[in-house]
Amino acid sequence: MTRRRAGAAGAVAVLLLAGCGVLPAMPGPVPTDLVPSSAPVATPSSTGNLSPDGFDSAQRMAVRIRNVGCNSLSTGSGFAIDETTLITNRHVVADSADLQLSTYDGRDVAVTASSTAAIADLAVVRTADALPSAPGLAEADPDPGDEVTVVGYPQGGALSVTTGQVIGATTDPLNENLGEVLVTNAEVEPGSSGSAVLDTEGRVIGVVYAKNSTGQSFVVPVSTLRQLLADDTAFTPSTSCAG
Repeated sequence: MTRRRAGAAGAVAVLLLAGCGVLPAMPGPVPTDLVPSSAPVATPSSTGNLSPDGFDSAQRMAVRIRNVGCNSLSTGSGFAIDETTLITNRHVVADSADLQLSTYDGRDVAVTASSTAAIADLAVVRTADALPSAPGLAEADPDPGDEVTVVGYPQGGALSVTTGQVIGATTDPLNENLGEVLVTNAEVEPGSSGSAVLDTEGRVIGVVYAKNSTGQSFVVPVSTLRQLLADDTAFTPSTSCAG
């Protein structure tokens, strides 16, 4: 699928969104327009009717992740892809002594294993308990201008839903050898890493992993996620910082 490259060339600092610091400035294509969503908005009606507890299926599949490290504590987000498997970012689960998961309704979910990909900022986490809901994966990456919804736990706080549009695609600003990633203007914050990015039909079109200094968000596209999930060798078991 052909995608327009986003923005003009310039320097940009990219922030991983799991409570980490800002990386050094580096050259690369920089999107320009920013349309912030300062408050949660309704998710597309196609994600399903509200359940009796007032949450729709997009919100029910989001998981808060707390990474208790040997010398640090950080938070991130994730989303279920089946009853006992969720997707998040590699940097969300890195250097962990204990991963703690909780669902939209405050239920704690035990982790049985986690594994990370080498060629993208993605991780798979397996759970002992059933996760509430799982969305479908889109068949293809979105086009510039397509509307998107991000569902996650910014700052490790309340479940949040923001909307925006795909600006375009750019070379991964964290590692140019890893290919292209999507750029959106949906508002994200530290703690949003690993959030699902959904299309208007409620299907996953990517995974949030960073934002730049002007607020645009960077997304691992669903094509990359599908490619890695289909490769039995793409993910390797995570190691605990506790040894």
